[in-house]
Amino acid sequence: MCGVVALLGHLRGSDASRETRAEAIGRALDALAHRGPDGRGTYHDGHAALSLGHVRLAVTAPDDGAQPIASEDGRVVAVVNGELYEHRRVRGELEARGHRFRTRSDAEILVHLWEDQGERCLPSLRGEFAFVLWDARVRTLFAARDRFGIKPVVWHEDRGAFALASEAKALFALGVAPGWDESSLLQALRLQYPLVERTLFRGVRSLSPGTLLSIVDGRASLRAFADVDFPPPEAQDLRDPREAVQALGDALDEATSIRAQADAPVCVQLSGGIDSSVIASLTARAARAARAGAPPPCFTVSFDDAAYDELALARTTAAQLGADLHPLVLGRRALVDALPDAVAAGEGLAINGHLPAKFLLSRAMRDAGFKVVLTGEGADEVLAGYAHLRLDHFDHLARDPDAHARLAATNAASAGLMLPEGASLPLDAVRDALGFVPSWLQAKATLGHRVDALLADDARAEVDAYDAGRAFVESVPRAALEGRGNVDRALYLWMKSALAGYILRTLGDGMEMAHSIEGRVPFLDPRVFAVARRIPVELRMRDGVEKWPLREAARGLVPEAVRVREKHPFLAPPLGLASSELVRDLLHGGALRTLPFVDARKVLAALDALSALPPRARVALDPALVLITTALLLAARYGL
Repeated sequence: MCGVVALLGHLRGSDASRETRAEAIGRALDALAHRGPDGRGTYHDGHAALSLGHVRLAVTAPDDGAQPIASEDGRVVAVVNGELYEHRRVRGELEARGHRFRTRSDAEILVHLWEDQGERCLPSLRGEFAFVLWDARVRTLFAARDRFGIKPVVWHEDRGAFALASEAKALFALGVAPGWDESSLLQALRLQYPLVERTLFRGVRSLSPGTLLSIVDGRASLRAFADVDFPPPEAQDLRDPREAVQALGDALDEATSIRAQADAPVCVQLSGGIDSSVIASLTARAARAARAGAPPPCFTVSFDDAAYDELALARTTAAQLGADLHPLVLGRRALVDALPDAVAAGEGLAINGHLPAKFLLSRAMRDAGFKVVLTGEGADEVLAGYAHLRLDHFDHLARDPDAHARLAATNAASAGLMLPEGASLPLDAVRDALGFVPSWLQAKATLGHRVDALLADDARAEVDAYDAGRAFVESVPRAALEGRGNVDRALYLWMKSALAGYILRTLGDGMEMAHSIEGRVPFLDPRVFAVARRIPVELRMRDGVEKWPLREAARGLVPEAVRVREKHPFLAPPLGLASSELVRDLLHGGALRTLPFVDARKVLAALDALSALPPRARVALDPALVLITTALLLAARYGL
């Protein structure tokens, strides 16, 4: 995993000389040094006013995988972030067609595939990837991001000049002026997530997953090359339960096996849930098959609040596998202390202490000498595992008035975060567009309602005029929603926002790469998804049991207590920011007055009143206060 930078043309105020461009690229690479501590490289084409930069985390072919990397004639040059799997097989096919390779790196297959096929090669790429590529044959700069958005690309346009990078902080180093994108901030204050093609920063766009950006003659165009849509119910043809379980198990086993291969130390992120436990078990199986010795070590977070702690179950899984387990015990003080650095690394807002928890866990992995971690992320997306999707399913099937109460009783930590609870902002535009409101969006609107009480009265007209629900549904391809069932439509919208923009970008890549850790996600393998999308919702949630095919495939792989355990999202205990000196200093220091839309007096009053609220009310208000606090921390770090 690495970091990439590109500059095409001349940003406002920049010098046209090669020396100055090289210095600017160097500053950008310095800003991304955490992504690639093992080397850096640059490429400059003065005639095209093009510069590429790369910082490297040496995971595959550590001795000869330096980038930028070029085709034989040097006319196709790329900087690649991520992993391209099956590269040895693809290399053999390319060599048979006459291509010559200079390295053993997986990234080199891209430039040769591009020589032969151009953008037609994109749908067949298998891996977690993002890249920028210069094709001198057509004098065009290209950038692409994998279909799920596992690896990020952000970009900025300035009068026909373009800057691209893995993270916004590198664009700031190139000279892009930091500032709030106020519409994106307002979207986040209303429904937690900015739109998928936007960031919180003015003038900084995010390349959408599965999208190709091409820039020629000072003009940019975007084309989708892959999506994560589910087919209509009648086309979901993997209906035999045994066939579905077998196909899913085989695909996941193979996807995990190829991700367990690396020329650097590998570990597993383990919780008390089935997703990460299955990945740990399959990784151990791959180690045995490769005669690599003991299973890779496992790392887990342990909280000092029993209601959120999963250490006992993680220990049970690790013991069954014979794997070493490294628990990281975290209290509220450690989470709050790490929050500023975690926010800066993730370049996004958060609603829970799971952000600094992941930040500290990644640091522990790095300090133990690891560079690669396999995780269970994505299982709840490809197999519809969340409680809010079950609520949509039950409601769609039977209009069951008791479904919400039953789910809320066993998912207390999700109330107001992923399951609706209390009053909410209106979502009429969503209902008009879809015919229903996905439960997760309703939950975000209840969070938005709590944030709404903290907004400034003099911003009320602007806030009330902004319809976050309408902006969201209009930002996604409507064709992927037509003819689908409610669960798959809700899931598609979730994948286009929460998964791509937060779970994978902020909570995943942001926290991992802050400490030079490459995250690999077998559940988001294209072949696993190709199987999962063929399984009807009724089988993915058979008899009301979420991820039923995975649970069946996991028989004998994981402890039975883990296999049958209901889904619990990874959440930390409430941060209790009212007693935090860091937060108090931040708020009383006047930072709140610089945050658009927010009323400093209302936030301070809410903090003062927090301790007197009933426990349930304190838990409900905590995410709203964390959201605003992380916005303040982001502004303070980047001078927004």
